[in-house]
Amino acid sequence: MSKYDRALERIDAAHKDDPNIITVNNTTKPYELHYAEKMTFYLERLNPTAPELLRLAIRAQHLRRWEVPRNSYPATKIGYHSWRAGLQRRQAALVEEMCTEAGYSVEEATRVGAMVKKADLKAGDPDTQTLEDVACLVFLDDQFDKFEKDLGDEEKMIDILRKTWGKMSPAGRDEALKLELSERAQTLVQKALAG
Repeated sequence: MSKYDRALERIDAAHKDDPNIITVNNTTKPYELHYAEKMTFYLERLNPTAPELLRLAIRAQHLRRWEVPRNSYPATKIGYHSWRAGLQRRQAALVEEMCTEAGYSVEEATRVGAMVKKADLKAGDPDTQTLEDVACLVFLDDQFDKFEKDLGDEEKMIDILRKTWGKMSPAGRDEALKLELSERAQTLVQKALAG
């Protein structure tokens, strides 16, 4: 087994521990494994020749996220950003350990962790931008309808869509326009892009 396969096996084993279960197409699985598979699916659409370190970062994007629920931080904007930053640091540390255990060098493992933390996003790192694009695509495809329903505020949702669009590269945006969204999601996306 290659070091890539060993690392992927460790990451997916962690995803399988998620107690939150989802049923899609009559198949039941832990939600985090479903999310990781969606991330990989969209990576294949954006960059089928992606390097293996990016593939690992994509797969580990929400590593053991369920262990730190959103409500463990204050329900404020600062609380949200603190939760996200804390998750990114934690997920990066977990995947770095898994990668070194699988045989990657510390430098390689650190690179995977940096992508998970999106440390080089503002610096224009193309792999980190791909990870951001993929995460945005999974949000739009797989999480948007529930999130919008729970939020219950059209103006906030439109603002979130604009921010999501702003995070994406031209290639990510092109892929987003190909998504088969619900009628409600299409309406909100059109409003967001019109503004």
